[in-house]
Amino acid sequence: MNVFGVDIGGSGIKGAPVDLERGELAQERHKVLTPHPATPDAVADGVAEVVRHFDWSGPVGITFPGVVTGGVTRTAANVDKGWVDRDAAKLLSDRLDGARVTLLNDADAAGVAEMTFGAGRGRKGTVMLLTLGTGIGSAVFIDGRLVPNTELGHLELHGREAEKHASTKAKEDEDLSWHHWSRRLEKYLAHVEMLFSPELFIIGGGVSRKADKFIPHLEGIRAEIVPAELQNNAGIVGAAMASAGDGE
Repeated sequence: MNVFGVDIGGSGIKGAPVDLERGELAQERHKVLTPHPATPDAVADGVAEVVRHFDWSGPVGITFPGVVTGGVTRTAANVDKGWVDRDAAKLLSDRLDGARVTLLNDADAAGVAEMTFGAGRGRKGTVMLLTLGTGIGSAVFIDGRLVPNTELGHLELHGREAEKHASTKAKEDEDLSWHHWSRRLEKYLAHVEMLFSPELFIIGGGVSRKADKFIPHLEGIRAEIVPAELQNNAGIVGAAMASAGDGE
């Protein structure tokens, strides 16, 4: 069974039909740049462009980089503030000609996909997926059950939001070496570990493709640290899974 998933990120909006039997994209994903400013209407246009690229009709699962409750977006750290308290599921459904839309936090979607098909498969205890990109997203699982909307990228670290200090965007904006950035990420992981004592950290986002450049440099962390197996497709897969779950 194929279901459509869209992942809204700070830099790109990407989507594809997903084969939920295998947890893989059924076709090569299509991506458009996230508009700036990332207003609700402009982003909705981008989502519609991605979905219509595949001539898709039917339910769509969509991720959002912020807190989502009941289809309403409650925060907007890396997109336009017009998203705050917006009925985003309705906005996106209207833009997709009335299609049923399931909306959830982007890191939660990636985490659900990794726990089902990827690096977290079969793992018990406390597992944390961290998506490193424009910001830092988080998904926390306890014995396989999601604790939604944790948003741990906004923890304070050295007097700043952690994602301003240790995200991939921070690495790029400050032209940090892999070694220097690894030290920052290490301090962030140590802080999160002190608070939650997870057994496993899964590192997701586009940077997971280059895990060999930074994971071996992370020292002093007791938890196991592994890259996301679905890499940057995890959000699309998780969005499709959420849509299928809503339709059951």
